[in-house]
Amino acid sequence: MKAYVVGTFDTKGPELLYIDSLLRAAGLATVRVDVGTRSDGSLADVGPAAVAARHPDGPAAVFRHDDRGAAVAAMAEALVHFIASRDDLGGIIAAGGSGNTALVAPAMRALPVGTPKVLVSTVASGNVAPYVGPADICLIYAVTDVQGLNRISRRVLGNAAHALAGMMRLTLPPVPDTTKPALALTMFGVTTPCVQAVARALEPDYDCLVFHATGTGGRSMEKLVDSGLVAGVIDVTTTEVADELVGGVLSAGPERLDAIARTGVPYVGSCGALDMVNFGAMDTVPDRFRGRRLHAHNPQVTLMRTTAEECAAIGRWIGAKLNACAGEVRFLLPDGGLSALDAPGQPFHDPEADAALFAALEATVVATPRRQLRRLPHAINEPAFAAALVAAFREIAV
Repeated sequence: MKAYVVGTFDTKGPELLYIDSLLRAAGLATVRVDVGTRSDGSLADVGPAAVAARHPDGPAAVFRHDDRGAAVAAMAEALVHFIASRDDLGGIIAAGGSGNTALVAPAMRALPVGTPKVLVSTVASGNVAPYVGPADICLIYAVTDVQGLNRISRRVLGNAAHALAGMMRLTLPPVPDTTKPALALTMFGVTTPCVQAVARALEPDYDCLVFHATGTGGRSMEKLVDSGLVAGVIDVTTTEVADELVGGVLSAGPERLDAIARTGVPYVGSCGALDMVNFGAMDTVPDRFRGRRLHAHNPQVTLMRTTAEECAAIGRWIGAKLNACAGEVRFLLPDGGLSALDAPGQPFHDPEADAALFAALEATVVATPRRQLRRLPHAINEPAFAAALVAAFREIAV
């Protein structure tokens, strides 16, 4: 298997060739791939024309643009298809600024989890979610611009090359219990007791993969669902939907739950942490929410209680998504509270808002033998609720 060195060789040639030389010195075979939209490809093994030819609309879709941004976007799409066509890729590395990062990151995201991916970028110290998404990309801040080789860039680029070499050359030990099917679960700090209890009950039979419901976590979980890598989902914590609809910072996007519908994977869900919307530090909460019920989870995270009106909208949204699912679905409603903060004496206890959520779900979901809502007289973190989730999943597990 080979290490793919990808970038715009017309503008980053010395840096990419330096990475390539270190990978070869480490004993790896390499493939240099030039994705420069104005490059002649002379420094690479694969030139821009060969990559652009993989665009669904042909190379003209890349090279017809006078606008650099449009050309880069088209080349990024072509690179996704080019990389997917290769059967000798053992790892991939790239380096550059915002343009190169936006160009190469989609192809990296499309690769399977576990394939080594290293990206040196000048934007790695900012908001990297649009680049990394739900993928296991190792993003390294370039410190100086990726423009020439100097005492700083040689060290940073060298460390990145050696990191990729280490990932590719050092074989991981076999993963234990690989015969057990994988089970995806979603968790937040305020639903941890529930998810831990569910995982303990199912670990003898399943490899439990727990995803932190921070937006990226939900997208990562659904990417594995789409990839056919999980045998079922226990979606205890659907809180990302609240952020999507109300305007928080941890949304998983409007596609949340779509992978469940597409695949028909056995699905057990619940209302975990739908009592809250997430923001950063208290001073980052938008002005329109300053008068709302807020709770400082820690200095960096502020939570806002969802209202009855918002909960009703959330219930209708989730209900419509569940109606699109053709597979086995069980969605459990915890009458006693949606999170550790939604209990008597806790800051987000609001039975009226919870009732609005449940009523909207019950009014929206079209019940069938394969799609069922179940309302239980327990709080989400009570052992009896965790036991009900486990029983519901065992009922539908293939």
